[in-house]
Amino acid sequence: MTAAVLKRGARPPKAAQRRPKQGIAGGMTGAKITRRQVGIGAGVVLAVAVIVMIAIGVPRRLWNGFVGWTAAQGWEVRHVELTGAREQDRLAIYAAVLNGPSSAMLATDLDEVRSRLRALPWLADASVQRRLPDTLVIEVKERKPVALWQHRQRLAAIDISGRVLTRERLERWNELPILVGAGANARVRDALELIAATPLGRDVNAAVFVGGRRWDLHFKSGETLALPDRPGEARAALASFAKLDGQGPERLLGGRFTRFDLRLPGRMIVAGPAVAETLAAAEKARRAAAQAQKI
Repeated sequence: MTAAVLKRGARPPKAAQRRPKQGIAGGMTGAKITRRQVGIGAGVVLAVAVIVMIAIGVPRRLWNGFVGWTAAQGWEVRHVELTGAREQDRLAIYAAVLNGPSSAMLATDLDEVRSRLRALPWLADASVQRRLPDTLVIEVKERKPVALWQHRQRLAAIDISGRVLTRERLERWNELPILVGAGANARVRDALELIAATPLGRDVNAAVFVGGRRWDLHFKSGETLALPDRPGEARAALASFAKLDGQGPERLLGGRFTRFDLRLPGRMIVAGPAVAETLAAAEKARRAAAQAQKI
């Protein structure tokens, strides 16, 4: 290690003269903070603050306080304007509308109100709107009964989806077709399309769902027509039967027969008084022929 001794008033060595000066200004150059860095830092602090506030429920408390204040100023559900309800009981509609956790207008969840309304038997859809400060405007669309469904000795009006609408005052829909049997309501569309596809539809009184797979049609004149399992074959068989019923001087329907079975392709099995009479006449003719041969 070497050391240099300087006399008072002497000039420093050249090496010392070339050494850069380290001052306050020079030390701050490397630590200079830009505006962009300040903005990023402030954003991070703000984000952390927001996360903490959300975690402790500050926004919800502020919102609930605001909603409570508006309710105290008269912004709460006091009136319900209802249109479109004919069959559905209005008290049930009002109960569904007002069944929320709060009567405050701003706290009323319109989607939840609509869901509760659609759960009612008659209502297919509903529109719910606010009319500030204190009114809910409700417009409902009701389901339409298309058939009567009989199951386990009970009768109900059903819509096109098979949904039970009511079991009361069913005499209002006496003209509707009757579907009979377990699961018949779920196949109401198939039954109605089958009946509507034939001119004999006006003569059909009921359709019985047999074995969960096919239909027997009961006519107003008392006859039963057994149809095949597959829908396409059932429609074809019914069309053939309608054509046969319209031919000749007398109809197939009308009391001469009691049952027609078209489940076998190309064949029709019949039963009823006319069959018994025909068989009796044939047997009488056979016996007469046999007696004549003996003579």
